Order: sequence, then C-alpha cells, then structure tokens
Amino acid sequence: MRSLLALCVLIANFSTAQITLNNSDFADGGDTVRMSSTTDPAIDFLSTGANHTWDFSGLVAESQTLKNYNDLGNASALVQFLFGNFAPSDYQATNMVASDALPLDQIGTFLPVTISEVNQVSKNSSDSITSIGFSVTVDGTEVPFRSDTIETRYKFPANFGDVYSSRGYSNLDMNPIFDAIWIQYRQRNSNIDGWGQITTPFGTFDALRIRHSIQEQDSVYIGQFGNWISLPIPPSNIYEWWTNGQLEPILRINTSDIGGTETVTNIEYRDNYDPALAGIDELFEELSVYPNPAQDILNVEGLQPGSTYLLVSPDGKQVLSGTIQSEMHSVSLHEMAAGNYMILVKNTNGTWSKASFVKQ
Repeated sequence: MRSLLALCVLIANFSTAQITLNNSDFADGGDTVRMSSTTDPAIDFLSTGANHTWDFSGLVAESQTLKNYNDLGNASALVQFLFGNFAPSDYQATNMVASDALPLDQIGTFLPVTISEVNQVSKNSSDSITSIGFSVTVDGTEVPFRSDTIETRYKFPANFGDVYSSRGYSNLDMNPIFDAIWIQYRQRNSNIDGWGQITTPFGTFDALRIRHSIQEQDSVYIGQFGNWISLPIPPSNIYEWWTNGQLEPILRINTSDIGGTETVTNIEYRDNYDPALAGIDELFEELSVYPNPAQDILNVEGLQPGSTYLLVSPDGKQVLSGTIQSEMHSVSLHEMAAGNYMILVKNTNGTWSKASFVKQ
C-alpha cells in the first residue's frame, strides 16, 4: 500500500514535464500550420513561472489561416541567387513565409507604388532561427533584400531560464523600381520565463513560455519628397507558448505600448480545420509555374489531362482559356499584354488550383 502511495505521488509530481525545444519543433520549408485568431482584451499574458498552469480553454476562434512555409524552389531567380546555395552560408535560406514585419499600414499612403506582398526570409539551423532578409512584391515585381545585420529569433536548445538578445538591421533600397529607401532597426530581448502546462481549444500540452520584447525604429526616404519620414513604432512584446512537434506556438499573444499601456493587438493559436472559418484561398491548391516572370511561354506542371484552365487579369477579366493535354502544359502568352496575371485550373476531380505570374 505504501509503495502504491509513493508511486501515485511520483506520478503527480512529474505529470507536467519541463521540456526542451530544438529546431525540429519549428516550421521550415514545405510545412503548413493552421492557426486560429481571436480577440480578448482582458486575456492574461503576464502570469508565468516554473511549473505553471495556463488555462486558455475559453478562447473562441474568429478566423483561421493556413501558414505556408515555402522553400526556395518556386522563388524567382533573383531570390534564389541572394538566398540559395551560392549565397554566403549565413544567408542560405530554408524558408519564406508571409509576414507583417514591415509596417505597411503606416507608410502605404506615401508610396507611389503598391507593395502587395512581404515575405520574411529565414534560416532554420541546429542552433538558431534567424531573419536573414525580405522578399517584397512591388507593383507585381518580386524584389529580395538581405538584412545587413541578421536578427536571431530563437536559440537552441531552448530551456527554461534562457535569456538572449539580438539586433537586426535592414536597408531596403527600392531603386530603380522607384526612388525610395526603407530602413528598419530592431532590438530583440528574449526570455524563457515559464514552463508548465497550457490548455487551449486545441488541447493540453507541456510547454515553455517565451517573452520577446522588441524595440523597433523604421524610417523611409522618398525621393519625390526629398526627406526622411520616421515611422512611430511603439515598443512591443510577443508572448509565446511552445511545445514539441507542433511547428508553431500553441498560443501567441502580441502586445504594443499604446499611450503607456501594454495593449493586446493580436491573439493566435494552433487549431484544427474549421470550414466555417478558413479563408477562401484554401479552396485552391498551388500550381508550379515557370519561368516567372515569363515572356512568351508559361510552363505549368502537375496537371491532370482533361482539366481546363483560365488566365485572369488583375481586374478579374478572363484573357485566355483552354484544356490541359498532359501533366506538363505550355501556355502561349504571345498575345497578352505585360502585367500581373493568375492562372486558374479546374481539375478533372472538381478541385481548383492557382498560381500568380508576371508577363514581361
């Protein structure tokens, strides 16, 4: 009886494990991770510590996204040149993912061009994950930039009590597309300040809690104005709860200093697929097309013979259509004007695929 009691006490004491995180616990090229987003201004993002229990089971999803960590295989030639196998070792990327790392909402009205997409370029290695640059789509043209100073987002192995700091500096010179320069400086201080068990609508997990405190300074030079514009970026924090094997945090809470008060700006957590919340883009699989940009011919791979395709202009007008004859189909672009287009393929099984490309 005494032995049984001792065993029960031992199990109770070790029911929550203090875990270690490694790079394999984080998403990399080819991975997709589903995240739900919600709002809760009163959520408790401060409570933490050793052997802590976090209960966020009451979160209610308001939207969902599927994060795609793309490898460099489908990137433009210039992106592959700057971040591929021939780049210096520190700049050899392992993934690209859509990012809000540039505060476009603050500067978009000043720019004479349209920045439609920003991807953060990262390197996932055995000892760290680093931010090594950006890929920015400017008026339909993908333009990559290396960061002059590489910011370290995570260090491995990651354990409770670890503290580390890193700086990042990026100079995005948009010339000759247009006369503008974007400079971003970031100071990141990270502290693994808790371990224990977290519960969300996705489940219950042993976790480490990481707090990232970020100071950022952004400024933009626009030639037509002839001066620098400083962007007011408030201090911010990112609170993350990580477990093994889930590739994204079980929960991530972003806050900003607004009027001297730390205010929640975003909440997202790992979740299961909910068709009522998923975005319409998830109805489409991605096609492999090349070259991109294209001139006279666009090659499309991975097709089902008998499928049909449409080429659509940015204003939604159909400019070309046809039937797929083989798994690799070449589309003639001779009669099309230069610009941005999308190819939509309706497969024989009723599913849809898409890809965006530029006609030069």
